[in-house]
Amino acid sequence: MPRTLVGPKIRDRRKALGLTQAGLAHSIGISASYLNLIESSRRPIAGALLKRVADALSVPVDDFDRAAERRLIDDLGEAAADPAIASRAPDPASAADLAAGHPEWAQALVSLHRSLRDSRQAAAALSDRLNQDPFLGDAVHRLLTRVTAIRSACEIMADQGELDAAQRSRFLAIIGDDSRRLAEVASALADFFEPSRVSARSLTPMDDVDDFIAEHDSHFPALEDAALALRAAVGGPDSDIERRLVRYLQRMHGVQVVFAAEPPANAAHARHGTWFDAHARRCTLLEVLPGTTRRFELARLAAQLASGEAIDALLDASLQTDAARRGARRALGAYTAAAVLMPYDAFLAAARRTRYDIDHLCRRFDASFEQVCHRLVTLRRPGAQGVRFGFMRADPAGHMTKRFPLPGMPLPRYGNACPLWAVYKAFQTPGVLERQLVEFPNAQRFLLLARAVEKPRLTWQVPRRFVSVMLSCDALQADQMVYADGLNLSSAAPAVPVGQTCRLCLRPGCDWREEEPIIHAGIDSISTDAGSA
Repeated sequence: MPRTLVGPKIRDRRKALGLTQAGLAHSIGISASYLNLIESSRRPIAGALLKRVADALSVPVDDFDRAAERRLIDDLGEAAADPAIASRAPDPASAADLAAGHPEWAQALVSLHRSLRDSRQAAAALSDRLNQDPFLGDAVHRLLTRVTAIRSACEIMADQGELDAAQRSRFLAIIGDDSRRLAEVASALADFFEPSRVSARSLTPMDDVDDFIAEHDSHFPALEDAALALRAAVGGPDSDIERRLVRYLQRMHGVQVVFAAEPPANAAHARHGTWFDAHARRCTLLEVLPGTTRRFELARLAAQLASGEAIDALLDASLQTDAARRGARRALGAYTAAAVLMPYDAFLAAARRTRYDIDHLCRRFDASFEQVCHRLVTLRRPGAQGVRFGFMRADPAGHMTKRFPLPGMPLPRYGNACPLWAVYKAFQTPGVLERQLVEFPNAQRFLLLARAVEKPRLTWQVPRRFVSVMLSCDALQADQMVYADGLNLSSAAPAVPVGQTCRLCLRPGCDWREEEPIIHAGIDSISTDAGSA
């Protein structure tokens, strides 16, 4: 992982205050030699130690650990790992210097890389369509057949000279009929290549949504307030909230909620088994949906109807496209729904009391594993923060379908993460929580918690669908969790040696490596072999 410029920032602030290394080191409880390594960026710093340094230097911790800069550095590292520049890839470590010294140029490079990926995706989609779609092969065959038939008829008419009226009429009929069929094939091909049918969905809008949420540190105070107001309007105890949400939607928004055995006629596909007809003011949910999904979808709809203005007020200029704004609006609607079902103060208190026992929180708030994990990420209210978590969701093919990075542990935007991560191991034992203490090449350690869960099946014909949900936290904060019990969290304790992605990982001799690293300099200094893990 690329380094950040936390060390030099600490040095500059210390010198500005006229403090010596020895004096600052003594005040924060470390040796002067270790502080020297931190200031020269040869040792990472985060968590409690960074907080002590910030307090000693009288600055907010965010002044040293800027989230936006970290994300920019991570994005530059992924751009450097692109195979298109494999032969002349820059050292990922230099990304921090570019991000700090020329942030506008750095952001421009990241934008160009995203645009390149979008163009590649569109080209790949068109290539697949040309090479694999059975319609094309059949259409080309029919086109050649008609052209050959027309040509043969024309050649016969030319070679035979004078034809009697009946023969001439017959050949002209053949030519006319095949010409009509040829026009039909050509028209079908033209429809096939209509831009609206061959265009590929851009990746950039969801990147913009990810950045938008990260800029707000996954926490939106205005939506927390809106959720409290909505919950008060719904009223009643937690045990009765589904029925009260149905009543609220009918009473306040004129929406009739229907639980049906089948989707509405002519309804578009809905992965969550929920359809809302705004014109008819009718919400249809499939009866087979589990209670956690029903309540969440009802709360999401109530949030969109009651808090739409509050949600729209948060959308800013960073969301440059309609697709990005729609994606952000859906994400903020889901955020508000979670805040309705799991109110901030009560949820944080329960999380602290149970030491972040996820299963206990699921039972307490009648929520799913994924809903609880996602809510834990949002506990970032200043003065009332929970443990800082990262979040990742992946499918069995390794595709990352949701991501909320953690400082120091960036999650790749594109492609797969390290195959040794618990998020992939969890698929081997669905329903079982995988606990994993990992160490990255820069010596930073994290506790990973992952579980593969089955998503609801709307009909028996639909194949079973699993996703793996993973939480991550800095090992320095892991002792606040029940999952750290029995683990040796000291820096000398055994940990699974991992990387971010194969292209950015410098560990030598890893049996799990699928791609060569973009840079080999210094990998011999990393002695831990992931293949022995």
